[in-house]
Amino acid sequence: MKLGADDAARLADAIAALRRGEVIGLPTETVYGLAADARNAEAVANIFQLKGRPADHPLIVHIADAGQLPQWASEVPEMARKLAAAFWPGPLTLILKKRADVPEIVTGGQDTVGLRCPAHPLALTLLRQFGGGLAAPSANRFGRISPTSAQHVRDEFGDKVPIVLDGGDCEVGIESTIVDLSGHIPRILRPGRIGKPELEAVIGPVAEGAQAQSPRVSGSLQSHYAPHTRTELLPRARLIERAQACLQNGENVLVLSIAHPVGTIPGLVLADSPESYGHDLYAALRELDARRADRLLVESPPLRTDWVAVLDRLSRAAADTPEEDP
Repeated sequence: MKLGADDAARLADAIAALRRGEVIGLPTETVYGLAADARNAEAVANIFQLKGRPADHPLIVHIADAGQLPQWASEVPEMARKLAAAFWPGPLTLILKKRADVPEIVTGGQDTVGLRCPAHPLALTLLRQFGGGLAAPSANRFGRISPTSAQHVRDEFGDKVPIVLDGGDCEVGIESTIVDLSGHIPRILRPGRIGKPELEAVIGPVAEGAQAQSPRVSGSLQSHYAPHTRTELLPRARLIERAQACLQNGENVLVLSIAHPVGTIPGLVLADSPESYGHDLYAALRELDARRADRLLVESPPLRTDWVAVLDRLSRAAADTPEEDP
């Protein structure tokens, strides 16, 4: 990435802050992260404090390239090398057995570590100049909507995170696919832009969904990515019925629909392609949440393989709101 004088100065400030053990806001192609030196346990602890994140919830370590895998993983299976060659830099996290010197706070006390190489040019340039790994979960309060712009990070943390590198809006908009390679069978533990068909084209059969013995990973709790507004996920026909009932009950209702508005009910409309929808999802949820309605009704996406990641995020965003008849 060719840097101007201002970019170089911002990167220098960010790297100096990281070396001091501070936390910065970092753009990636998926979402913005809260980044700290992954070798500095005290710095990583600051991430947990800022987010209000449970201590047993592991973080993903961001690295500059696949050549750094042996610095973090005790074993680098051939499948990991093949996936890294095919998809890195990119929205794919690999779960591998960790080296003994990886701080336990990064892994949530587990014997595995999540590793990925982000595709954002600013993040890659910083990682190469920094020379080490950065623990970087999404830059939001734990369980809330992930940020896809530098302004989202500033809105969330204000002067508690004084350095936020602005890399523009995130290209992908939802978090990376997480694949567990620490067991006998590769297994998708979190869906993302890179789906099962793409993975299987590189390494063969891949299982889906966590098992009892699977490592804990980011974004795997039942409730996550959630607005403060009560949120329900409904098929379009049921959504229309629900909206009418809520309005008759005097509730202020907003709708997030696909391709077409829902009558005259206010809200936002997102595109009917999973890539475009995923890109815009978190920004739309943040905008609607800021309007402080009584209820947010979200149209369910199609039950197709290419919508799996979006459906995963929406299902978790709405998980804390049981359906009630107003």
